[in-house]
Amino acid sequence: MKENLYEYLAGNEYPGRGICIGQTPGGKKAMIAYFIMGRSVNSRNRVFDPIDGGIRTTAADPAKMTDPHLIIYNPVLTYDVTTIVTNGDQTDTIREYLTRNDFPGFGFEAALSTRTFEDDGPNWTPRISGVVDMRTGGYKLSILKSDDGDAASVQRCTFDYTQPLPGEGHFISTYKCNGTPIPSFAGEPLCVFLDEEDPNEYAGKLWEALNEDNKVSLFVRAIDLQTQAYEDVIINKYQTVEG
Repeated sequence: MKENLYEYLAGNEYPGRGICIGQTPGGKKAMIAYFIMGRSVNSRNRVFDPIDGGIRTTAADPAKMTDPHLIIYNPVLTYDVTTIVTNGDQTDTIREYLTRNDFPGFGFEAALSTRTFEDDGPNWTPRISGVVDMRTGGYKLSILKSDDGDAASVQRCTFDYTQPLPGEGHFISTYKCNGTPIPSFAGEPLCVFLDEEDPNEYAGKLWEALNEDNKVSLFVRAIDLQTQAYEDVIINKYQTVEG
């Protein structure tokens, strides 16, 4: 059963960081969305900054950055015909493994087998990751999370969508909802409607649905599956302060 992602997000004060990947209604484009939210001053003090093939997080105001650990990373990178999107520096780990994929044992799952959830107890924030084949639109999603808050036990779940349906996507986030500690996302990725061909329209709807107090930045990429060309959209709540 497909869910309405806009309604889901509008009713969830704090899903944390989220990834949605799917195919547009016409079946000619893959669509990727990634957003970050924050409750602390340090988490909110960020913007998405475009780089070659993707984006990086940077401090909106460098003077207010107290700890870059788990805050500054490359959420989106592109390698060959693959777009990588994650909520941490495992983006670089995945890309490094993909550059060696001619060797047995190197790939998405192998890269993530070297990583675990974030070291921010008691939340133990999950690492969520996705890869998209820019030729077919097929994609994978992964979550690395603690077993019910147990710091000694990691659960590694990968979901493979090699033949996505037009107008359908899958969404995964770091958290189930707000809380103390914050509960990790549970179960399979949500199957959601993907109703837009235009990345600007899609980004606008997602941004509007996110909690006004907690939303920080949003990225959307639309990939033409015939040419592998893509269009990126970035929305930042906070403005960069020049140092």
